[in-house]
Amino acid sequence: MLAKKIETVLNNQITVEAESSQIYLAMACWAEVKGLEGVAQFMYDQSNEEREHMLKLVKFINERGGHAKISALKAPNVTFGSFQEMFQMLHDHEILVSESINNLVHITLEEKDYATHNFLQWYVAEQIEEEAMARTILDKINLIGDDKGGLYLFDRDIQQLTVTSSASTPDE
Repeated sequence: MLAKKIETVLNNQITVEAESSQIYLAMACWAEVKGLEGVAQFMYDQSNEEREHMLKLVKFINERGGHAKISALKAPNVTFGSFQEMFQMLHDHEILVSESINNLVHITLEEKDYATHNFLQWYVAEQIEEEAMARTILDKINLIGDDKGGLYLFDRDIQQLTVTSSASTPDE
């Protein structure tokens, strides 16, 4: 059975994950309209992944005797000055999500909820991977600079971009 405090903070994380999905969906739409099909597909995939993270939390809360709650979401930014700006926002957002997950882990230890602590370790590892991916993308964008040919290649190649962090296991 989940303690009310744990249920509340996990429900807050549901909102964080849902907003992440919406942010990446807005980025996908913007990229698609700009003709960046590879970037758009990457962002659609990221949006779906964040939704899966949200659903994983929903199921966990409900299975532990709590009640997952779906809340209203803030409207995401829908325009960006450049694709570089958009990916910087993605990176900054992933750092915020990591901070939120780390705060959850801290609370579970304070509350001695070791089952939830164990469950959250997947999210800790996932955030290491997400931040590494965002940093890799920003590094590639900085290499491109203002080169339109580089942007074309980046847009084509981003669909194949994967980053394996030291926290990943072979089964993931």
